[in-house]
Amino acid sequence: MTTAQTPGHGPLAGVRVVELAGIGPGPFAAMLLADLGADVVRVDRPGGTSLAMDPAYDITNRNKRSVLIDLKSSDGPARVLDLAERADILVEGYRPGVAERLGVGPDACHARNPALVYGRMTGWGQEGPLAGRAGHDIAYLAPTGVLGMIGDPDGPPAVPANLLGDYGGGSLYLVVGVLAALHHARATGTGQVVDAAIVDGAAHLATMIHGMLAAGRWQDRRHANLLDGGCPYYGTYETADGRYMAVGALEQQFYDEFLRLLDLTELAPARKDWTRWGELREKIAARFKSRTRDEWTARFEGTDACVAPVLSLREAAQHPHLAARGTFTGHGGITQPAPAPRFSATPTAVRTGPARPGADTAAVARDWDLPAHPHPDDLARDGD
Repeated sequence: MTTAQTPGHGPLAGVRVVELAGIGPGPFAAMLLADLGADVVRVDRPGGTSLAMDPAYDITNRNKRSVLIDLKSSDGPARVLDLAERADILVEGYRPGVAERLGVGPDACHARNPALVYGRMTGWGQEGPLAGRAGHDIAYLAPTGVLGMIGDPDGPPAVPANLLGDYGGGSLYLVVGVLAALHHARATGTGQVVDAAIVDGAAHLATMIHGMLAAGRWQDRRHANLLDGGCPYYGTYETADGRYMAVGALEQQFYDEFLRLLDLTELAPARKDWTRWGELREKIAARFKSRTRDEWTARFEGTDACVAPVLSLREAAQHPHLAARGTFTGHGGITQPAPAPRFSATPTAVRTGPARPGADTAAVARDWDLPAHPHPDDLARDGD
């Protein structure tokens, strides 16, 4: 049984969003809009996407509804344009030119709805030599300089899952963009195209680092800087049980507390003397190896030393602070991050589980007052 959109949940209640089904950053961006209360209708294709995953577990489709439309059928584009006519935002993640060839590009949509915000999510962007090239998160991060910043200096750059490119440089920038454009559309009646490229967003995330580089405060190599693991009091250390603690004791008062709790106060002068950072790192590493992660967690509990245990995904939901805040929630038997951020007047929630492809077609047609399209077989009979 499907659940209709519950009104009044979140600051985007009343906003209508069409999502043309894809994988990765587009669906996550649409989930963010849905979490914030928007009525997100995902247009799924027959046969699904290339993501080999049971739809019941694809929680990036939570809080959405789904209709099934074959864009390559005779009436497919018209049905999407009917949705676009009634929507505030449309999100698609095709390669440049594909939506146009399918008949649902920005010009076709704006002809029906001039105020529509048309959000485009790609890796390379809509223009440039690589715009039509395939790729994934790691390939988009590589040329921006961001991937090369991460990891041990004696090994290859570390792979940050697909969090930094797809979701950090992609989804979040698309959401900021379409919400800014929605504000403009509601003030002026004029919609526009939002070109959100992962390469642009990932590069933009490093804005502060570029400033530090220009000022001579950042070295253009890995593990040599204050925030990239090069600093011995900003990094991770293995404990006696093979687990890890994270240290971020940057400021003087936090550094002093950190050394006090490690019983290494004699190393206080090494904080600003980078020639002693090797010595400092060795002493800190040796001290952490002397106790388990849980013992160190207890040791630093209630202090301002800026030290925390490194937890696994399954452990995270049990962390006392995150549990108290409800950072994770359960829905449909799946433990998952709760919507974020939080709002005092328009609280958000996980209202429904992952949308099942096509399950909400009738409800969306009713709620959005969509016109009926004759079946192609009926058109063929009419022509006889």
